[in-house]
Parts: sequence; C-alpha cells; structure tokens
Amino acid sequence: MPLSIDVVIVAYGRYELTDSCLRHLREQTLEHRVILVDNGSTDDSRTRIRAEWPAVQLECFDDNRGFAEACNRGVSAGTGEIVVLLNNDVDARPDFLERLVAPLQANPEVGSVAALMLQPGERLIDSAGLTADVALGGFPRLQGLDVALADRERPVLAGPAGTAAAYRRSAWEQVGGLDEAIFAYMEDFDLALRLRSAGWKARIATDAVGVHLGSATHGHRSAWQRRHGGFGRGYMLRRYGLLRGRTAPRTLATEAVVVIADLAISHDLAALRGRLSGWRAGRLASRLPSPPSDAVDHTISFRDSLALRRGVYGRRAA
Repeated sequence: MPLSIDVVIVAYGRYELTDSCLRHLREQTLEHRVILVDNGSTDDSRTRIRAEWPAVQLECFDDNRGFAEACNRGVSAGTGEIVVLLNNDVDARPDFLERLVAPLQANPEVGSVAALMLQPGERLIDSAGLTADVALGGFPRLQGLDVALADRERPVLAGPAGTAAAYRRSAWEQVGGLDEAIFAYMEDFDLALRLRSAGWKARIATDAVGVHLGSATHGHRSAWQRRHGGFGRGYMLRRYGLLRGRTAPRTLATEAVVVIADLAISHDLAALRGRLSGWRAGRLASRLPSPPSDAVDHTISFRDSLALRRGVYGRRAA
C-alpha cells in the first residue's frame, strides 16, 4: 500500500509564486495533502489561498517565525507517513512526488530523499541535495553544472536541501525535526547531518525534477542574509565541536578567510556578528555527535570549500 504524503509549503507573501507552486502540485500523479504555512505575510495571500485553494490546509503565524518553526508547524499539523518540504517558489513536474517518494517506498532504511532542482531555463542545476566538507561546511551539490551531470556520485550526498525534500515521518520525529534556534539558512543541512547520525540513509531521486524560480525574499548578499547565515554557521561550530580536534585548524582558517572576505566585499561585520551570536546560542544546546564518515565528502579540499562558499562550484567542477 502506498505511503500517505503531506506536502508542507512555507510562504511569506509573493502569492504569485505560491499559486504557481500549487497549480503544479495539482497535476501530480500521486494523491497527497497540501499544508501551507503562512509565515506572517503582510499582503492578501491568506485571503486568496482560502478563496482560491479551499482544499489546502492553511496554518498561520501572525509574524515571521523563521523557516524551521514554520516547517515544524506544518509537519505537526499533518499525519502523512511521508513529509515533503517544498519551497513556494518551486514548480514541480507532474511525476515529481511519485519519483521523490519512491526510495522511501522501496527501502525502510531510507529516511530522506533529495530532489533535483533546476535553475530557470532548465539547463543548469540549482541543487542536487547537499554535500558536506570535513569542516561540516554545507553546500548545494552540483550547483551551476549542466543538467546532464546530475547523476554524478561526487560530491557525496549528505542529505536533501529544504527547497524540495522528502522525509520519513518516523525519522523526522526521531530527531526532532528542524532546529528552531536557526531562524534561516543551514537548518536543512543540520537536519541532514542529524538524520545520518541517527542511522538513516539518504538518497537522491534525480528523476524528481522541479524548477527553483528563486524568490530572493531577503536579497542576494544582504546584511540580513549574511548575518543569519553566519548565525547558523556559528551555532553549528559550537554544537558539533568543530573548533576542537584534528579539523579545527582548517575550520578556523576557513572561517577567518570567509569573514575577512565578507568584510572586504560588504564593508560591515554582519558575517562575524552572526557567527558570534550563533556561537553564544550554541552554548545552550546539547553537543551533537559527528556525522558518519560516509555523510562527508573527504575529497573536498580547503581550496574547493572556499570556492563552494563563493558559489562557483559549477565553474571549478565542470
């Protein structure tokens, strides 16, 4: 018997994106329930969802609570054996859900599945899950490469990106879902590592294809984006004990280069302040175990990891 599916979408304004996402979901070949979490929209999104999409289960926050809390709210509002997280700026092909959940249907040891996200135009990869270097830097796999290279085994898959991901509910609940201490950025990567540490396998379904339109809600390289990205990194540095042990020198060198480069480019200390804030928040959380070796790509060099942080993986790996 097929496993039941909840599709959880988090939206913050931009109704035209949400509407397009829902129209593509309506054409799916598998039955599913859609749970949409309105994360404090200030436009008419809620009114239009209720009027135009009455079958969608709507959960609402009065203000923006962050991606993690919103996703957790949506997941807890459902009962599906499989939870699919889907950004509201993704247009999925009609067989997307069928292809995405197939590895979960086939193997009870699989806890999460990554989808293949393409950039507009459908020639280049936006992400094929996430990968991790030895300093637990997380990066979109294969970003910027030609779609013909989607089946590459390297870099190693750590887990799915939250843009479009399927999770076994029992796995999600075992590890506690997304960490709500992280307001934005890296929460999906942290979840991927915790699932792998708990013994769940991750798979990628390269035939589960969607187009990530990219809403750019907070702006590319805005201070908000860099501060919250820094928070997630600082938080993980402390929780995973990355400044201790044999990888500490590389981790310190990487963080120093990134922060100095960000200062030179942006002329502010948003990245550093975010890291310091995340480090302080990590003091209140329990220490996490290192993920298993097969969840980390040990072939990603120091130089490669810096290139990945600059978003130029496609040019270096082609």
